[in-house]
Amino acid sequence: MLRVLLWPASVIYGLIVRFRNHLYQIGYKKSFSFETNLISVGNLSVGGNGKTPMVEYLIRLLKTNYQLAVLSRGYGRSTSGFRMANPGDQASDIGDEPLQMFLKFQPELTVAVGESRELAIPTILLEKPDVQTIILDDAFQHRAVKPQLSILVTDYWAAFFNDVLLPAGRLREPRKGVGRADVVVITKCPPEIGIDKRQEYTVQVQKYHTGVPVFFTSIRYLNPLHFSSGIMLSGNPTVLLFSGIANSATLVRYVSNRFTLGEHMRFRDHFQYGKKDIIRLKGRFAKLSWDQKILLTTEKDMVRLLKFSEMLRDLPLFYLPIECSFIDKRDEFDETVLNSMKSFHNSKV
Repeated sequence: MLRVLLWPASVIYGLIVRFRNHLYQIGYKKSFSFETNLISVGNLSVGGNGKTPMVEYLIRLLKTNYQLAVLSRGYGRSTSGFRMANPGDQASDIGDEPLQMFLKFQPELTVAVGESRELAIPTILLEKPDVQTIILDDAFQHRAVKPQLSILVTDYWAAFFNDVLLPAGRLREPRKGVGRADVVVITKCPPEIGIDKRQEYTVQVQKYHTGVPVFFTSIRYLNPLHFSSGIMLSGNPTVLLFSGIANSATLVRYVSNRFTLGEHMRFRDHFQYGKKDIIRLKGRFAKLSWDQKILLTTEKDMVRLLKFSEMLRDLPLFYLPIECSFIDKRDEFDETVLNSMKSFHNSKV
């Protein structure tokens, strides 16, 4: 019923987005190219679509042979404008996802945030002239910049071809926007997804972009690590799960299957925890009478909690690292990315 009521607003929103895209198509609005390789990772819809695991996969794939930078808008930060990640930064300075990548891959990786990608890219290249490739995080709709390779991700459980435009649905732009993608990756798939379902999704995607390569990935959860010590969790405790992410369904499924899920406390996406929230979490945990109980959260939430390390030091608080895992055709995906890299760099020789 709510979707029906919001439909007129979606129609108006769609007209605005289509007009904006048309201005780029006819050249009235300009898309800028740069003297460095750009890889865009984005999506058609709002919310968690698995962009960060894909960006981290690309970093692991490329960092041995290329000097990399990641450029993000930095959602959830309290700062504005361009900013390069530095040791000592908090999630409130650069955003949780950029901080997560900076902590995980420094000093090999340059991480920067900035609302205007076309202004941020030259600044990165000025300050870090050795950078050979910039991965643009969540830049599919940022059409002022023209990437050499555009990777579109969409959640298996909320695929773009089953969705409608904001505000009635979650789409930022019409489905045919997938036509700008060089590669489509269906993320968060069940690991046991069969070939028939993969074929079904491929057909649905290619209705909007004939022949585009379609790949399938799942989330691989690694062993939980202790917040303070980094020691791996052992045993099968009862879990008080808390998370501030856009879509927690995959997380809840995993935790329910892997552990005994006693309770889940939800916070909004990119939630900036305060001292009162930590006191609330500690108080709730203390009241639970379960045996072998722990607090468990996501890696993205973990980086937002670092400023409260002293308050959390003595708690059995663990976080779940995750990775992107290909269902099949991983080598084909890698080859697509690497060939794009080689083609760009060969053109500059």
